[in-house]
Amino acid sequence: MRKEQIGKLHVLTDTLLQSRFSHMELARQAIAGGADTVQFRHKQGPTREMIQMATEMKRFCNEKDVIFIVNDRIDIAIASEADGVHLGQDDFPIPLARKLLGDNRIIGGSAATMGEAKKCLSDGADYVGFGPVYPTGSKDDAGPVSGIDTLRKIVETIPLPIIAIGGIDKGNTPMVMKTGAHGIAVISTVCCRKDPRRATIGLYEAIHSEKSGGRHA
Repeated sequence: MRKEQIGKLHVLTDTLLQSRFSHMELARQAIAGGADTVQFRHKQGPTREMIQMATEMKRFCNEKDVIFIVNDRIDIAIASEADGVHLGQDDFPIPLARKLLGDNRIIGGSAATMGEAKKCLSDGADYVGFGPVYPTGSKDDAGPVSGIDTLRKIVETIPLPIIAIGGIDKGNTPMVMKTGAHGIAVISTVCCRKDPRRATIGLYEAIHSEKSGGRHA
């Protein structure tokens, strides 16, 4: 998997933190705002229903040339023919996921420490979602805040695209990108806003701003 295939603006769709928008509606608005990666994050519900939702989202992402990732559920990723899967430390093992998905699908791994990031690397992940960089209320199991300095050390040490997550907003995105992080991932910063499209636009502009270095194509 080439680094160029890993997106810079990952929006995770969520219907537990808010109920005004469906996963598909969030995907449409995020993509309209500039997201290049949509991650389907659905923790509850019948598997068949999840497959149907994911398949519909994958079809739409294909039309828009946007990467579609499934959070946690490798079975849903396979059934929906997603571009990849994102796995936490306690989820399906990355090496086994690689056997099932092959080399052409994206596998991301979550990490909250240097040790976990190194494990993602040795296990064969294509990118590391590192955080929480800042305080966040989106995930109950997010763990302690790592901070911007730790993020910088991760970027300098781990030879994989690093996607920063946790409390990321348009105000702190330039500082995050200046660490050399490949990109950002957000949940509530987009999903819980009145206008998810506009919220995504703000993040897109922050990634590509001069304050971020203006070099993130």
